[in-house]
Amino acid sequence: MTFLWILSCLAFAGAAYGCGVPAIPPVITGYSRIVNGEEAVPHSWPWQVSLQDYTGFHFCGGSLISENWVVTAAHCNVKTSHRVIVGEHDRSSNAEDIQVINVGKVFKHPNYNSFTINNDILLIKLATPAKLNIRVSPVCVADTGDDYPGGMKCVTSGWGLTRYNAPDTPALLQQAALPLLTNEQCRTYWGSKITNLMICAGAAGASSCMGDSGGPLVCQKSGAWTLVGIVSWGSGTCMPTMPGVYARVTELRAWMDKTIAAN
Repeated sequence: MTFLWILSCLAFAGAAYGCGVPAIPPVITGYSRIVNGEEAVPHSWPWQVSLQDYTGFHFCGGSLISENWVVTAAHCNVKTSHRVIVGEHDRSSNAEDIQVINVGKVFKHPNYNSFTINNDILLIKLATPAKLNIRVSPVCVADTGDDYPGGMKCVTSGWGLTRYNAPDTPALLQQAALPLLTNEQCRTYWGSKITNLMICAGAAGASSCMGDSGGPLVCQKSGAWTLVGIVSWGSGTCMPTMPGVYARVTELRAWMDKTIAAN
């Protein structure tokens, strides 16, 4: 009996710190920005990071993909003077057991184009590894050949503005459930700006907004949450009737693997 109990505990520990399986399960009522989003269950997106400058100002989100690496958007322009915060939910609280980690190295995609916003991806190698626990664990990363079809329900999270003219970003982590669009559907809104390096979601009453940039768009694959998009760009006024545009991880996975293997 005891031996079985130990085995089941080990299995849980593996699930908790393997990728894409939060120890604290998320609750998504809206499978309904993070305009028109909702507060996330605290620590239910354990890969969500806050990128902050030395004053503690939150400027972008990101996703923990291993204890040593975070992925975010190239347009977030991360510097080695910035800091990565993991294990956070309420940015106004000093009581949370957060980890503040220095940026070791920054790898911006060499073909990032700030005009077309193609290849909007940046990898951060942490100066010291994140300590994985119930509140901090990595997300799975979509594979090159994976297909995430239009209409699939996915979730984005972040501390971005809850309306485009809000005076400040929210203290509590927000989430919104959004349907994926095919790129053909997305081009009916955004035209030729949409390339095969992008994936769109939303236009269904919720959207990402300023401050969400670099954060995750995750979809469930075989029971594990998988990073499919990186918050990239969208409506300047965060219109929830316009789809948000995300860097398409399946197209960028090869570059991620190559960069991580070389460093």
